Amino acid sequence: MIPRGGPGAMNSQSRSTSFSTSAPQIPNQRARRPSVSSRFSYAVSIAEQGEAQAAQGVAAQHQIEEEIAKIKRYEDFTTIDWVQDAAREQLRRKARRKRNAGLWDAGRFDWRHRIRESYDAAQGWIVVTIIGAAIGLNAAFLNIITEWLSDIKLGHCKTAFYLNENFCCWGEDNGCDDWQKWTGLSPINYFIYILFAILFACTSATLVKSYAPYAAGSGISEIKCIIAGFVMKGFLGFWTLIIKSLALPLAIGSGLSVGKEGPSVHYAVCTGNVISRLFAKYRRNASKTREILSACAAAGVAVAFGSPIGGVLFSLEEMSSYFPLKTMWRSYFCALVATAVLSAMNPFRTGQLVMFQVHYDRSWHFFEILFFILLGIFGGLYGAFVMKWNLRVQAFRKKYLTNYAILEATLLAAATAIVCYPNSFLRIEMTESMEILFLECEGAEDYQGLCNKDHRFRNVVSLLLATVIRIFFVIISYGCKVPAGIFVPSMAIGASFGRSVGIIVQALHEANPTSPFFAACLPDVPCITPGTYAFLGAAAALSGIMHITVSVVVIMFELTGALTYILPTMIVVGVTKTVSELFGKGGIADRMIWFSGFPFLDNKEEHNFGVPVSHAMIKDVTSIPTNGMTLQQIEALLAEDNYQGFPIVEDEHSKILVGYIGRTELRYAVDRAKREGTLNPQAKCTFAPPHNSAEVTTPGAGLITPGLARMDSFNTIGFAEASGASSSSSSSSNFIDFSRYVDTTPVSAHPRLPLETVMELFRKIGPRVILIEYRGKLMGLVTVKDCLKYQFKVEAMEEVANGPESQQHQQQPGVNGDERLWELMQRVAGWVSDKVSIASGGRIRLRDSLELPREPPSSAGAGNVNNRERRLDDSQILDGTEDEEEDGVELLENRERYPQGHGSTVR
Repeated sequence: MIPRGGPGAMNSQSRSTSFSTSAPQIPNQRARRPSVSSRFSYAVSIAEQGEAQAAQGVAAQHQIEEEIAKIKRYEDFTTIDWVQDAAREQLRRKARRKRNAGLWDAGRFDWRHRIRESYDAAQGWIVVTIIGAAIGLNAAFLNIITEWLSDIKLGHCKTAFYLNENFCCWGEDNGCDDWQKWTGLSPINYFIYILFAILFACTSATLVKSYAPYAAGSGISEIKCIIAGFVMKGFLGFWTLIIKSLALPLAIGSGLSVGKEGPSVHYAVCTGNVISRLFAKYRRNASKTREILSACAAAGVAVAFGSPIGGVLFSLEEMSSYFPLKTMWRSYFCALVATAVLSAMNPFRTGQLVMFQVHYDRSWHFFEILFFILLGIFGGLYGAFVMKWNLRVQAFRKKYLTNYAILEATLLAAATAIVCYPNSFLRIEMTESMEILFLECEGAEDYQGLCNKDHRFRNVVSLLLATVIRIFFVIISYGCKVPAGIFVPSMAIGASFGRSVGIIVQALHEANPTSPFFAACLPDVPCITPGTYAFLGAAAALSGIMHITVSVVVIMFELTGALTYILPTMIVVGVTKTVSELFGKGGIADRMIWFSGFPFLDNKEEHNFGVPVSHAMIKDVTSIPTNGMTLQQIEALLAEDNYQGFPIVEDEHSKILVGYIGRTELRYAVDRAKREGTLNPQAKCTFAPPHNSAEVTTPGAGLITPGLARMDSFNTIGFAEASGASSSSSSSSNFIDFSRYVDTTPVSAHPRLPLETVMELFRKIGPRVILIEYRGKLMGLVTVKDCLKYQFKVEAMEEVANGPESQQHQQQPGVNGDERLWELMQRVAGWVSDKVSIASGGRIRLRDSLELPREPPSSAGAGNVNNRERRLDDSQILDGTEDEEEDGVELLENRERYPQGHGSTVR
């Protein structure tokens, strides 16, 4: 019972009682009123005790929050709640300020504490500097190893086996005697080339599958989700970093149509995560780690293209949904350090940061804009075509080839080597090919007669064939289980097409030099530079596949250093963007997010549903009343995996919203109460917050995490116990108080609030769940996945409305085609295995391994991940450890499939 005067009256009453009983009572002596000085000193002592108690309360609450956060690091299938993360950081700062204030008042804030505070303030820049240097070193070594592996397939250096062709023939333009092919017979060299390709691809795929499955692919789509708060345990771990760094050069050296520039973002972010975890400031706080990861993404692009400013813009345009000014400055500094270290390492010994860096000393003419527009149209069509068919291949791979990851990569490398070796532009590594295609003819090496007028027709045909073949292999190779990017393959495709267009335009000019169309050309001066067409074609293809604009222009500018070609690059990229938008928004990374089913709200999309949030919310919510539930009922609720959090209501009848408690907090509270005493399973549990919590005026009260809104409630029984940090709740054998773990200020919205506004709330402030209440009554809740579920449902209804019969006819042949293709592949595999068995006398049998029972086909839509995908962890991606289980794990398990009657699930 609380007295009529409320908590304040109770407090004053208790204080007056203690004051009246505090003076010693001497028998047979009239009580004497204390003097003014004694009363003043007593008041001071009471105030000091109150401050000490407050400090203990803050420390106790800080300890509880740290223990809960540590548990959340190892939870699966949860996302970061940025609201609670901000509140925890606020609590840490408050505890540090109180601790420093106590040291200052006690006169113990000496020079050691000043140094510690200065180190804490400068820790962010120290971490960014270390990470940038590590990224630059790793990039330099990977460049050197990749070039050697690419050249070793063609020959070796007689003077030093560890040198690639450029270093072996330093200063020579067209090879030298020290660089020798493996044999003098072309067929045998062809066979050795294929053998090396198979060996490199098989080794790379084996390393990935055996040690770090997350090292496969590019990683950009997953990192976008991670930076947004969707966390995958082990994706940025130490083993992923090691295996990615080892397997990436092998994958590139095998000749697969994949690039290292996309995976460079992944290993850069892995480097930042591994190093930042050595510092407690970043290990405990997800929002600060997000700043580091955004900076690392910028540094990864910077070392991949030698473009620090372009890397920062790429991180801003493509990677980060939240990019404040401080993050941009740290991204710039990290990219600067990484690029400086790479430049100091000078891996190519030419002063260039990347092999295809080039400089142009000629200008362009306005009549060439017509051909630049043609390149832009090609870039848009290329991106749309590759994304459509690559997703089809990804669906086929997930459905049929999950158990054959190593075999698939090996066969792809063998097929690529067999087909590409005869073409001189496909035989060499893609970055070397771009270097050749970008160069001007005058004063440069003439590779395979590329600048020879007599070989123009042959070169155009060879370049167009290289374009078509490379597109095919990019479609089927991107997504296989090796480290694989799509930046450089796309740029190589655009460069080969652009160079062929440039050669044709040059031939037209030489055939018609007096035409009015070419009137701007000066006599006796080269008018058309085919290398610039290759350069602009590479920009168009990169923009078309990634749907990025500003960062592409800046990257290309930093590659050439020519201000003259900024306008042509902007024209090409603008046309590419316009054409790409006709086929849908979002690049290959966004499409892969949708394909994998990650709960990611893309800020590039603009929705106009025209409905309130009540259409998307879950109405059947499982809630907890403030009083009445027993400990046994609470544990039964926790035993079900369908719930990640529970709204707290006054009672089940009124549904008056009181707060919200997460599953982790409730599990922690129950376990802590059990550790500290034997509890009756029928003990009553209360979740009612203290009555004076409304009087708290803590800064940022809208971002209060559970228990923080009750920091000054020192007179309640429950908080008095917690201030001593001896128990997690007021408990007896028949009563348990869990009120401190209840978030009394959850993010809530009105049922008539537009759904688009709710999606903006998720993007901007990042809560895990938004409760829907009307006049204080709980109506439902909504999560990111609920919004995406409604979006997919609306899009599916629109497709059906636009043409259900045509849609059905389009889908059925695709399914039948996949089945027929799989049957054909099985027949071919069976025929090959039989021939191998006959040739080996029955000692080698491949049929048993090729005819393993196939798993039931899984949906290719948003809901599954490939084999050995890992489950997700909460506030840190960030643990850096790999799970040991080998079984495939689906991304959306039963508890994530929107079960009926389980509305309180937080996804």
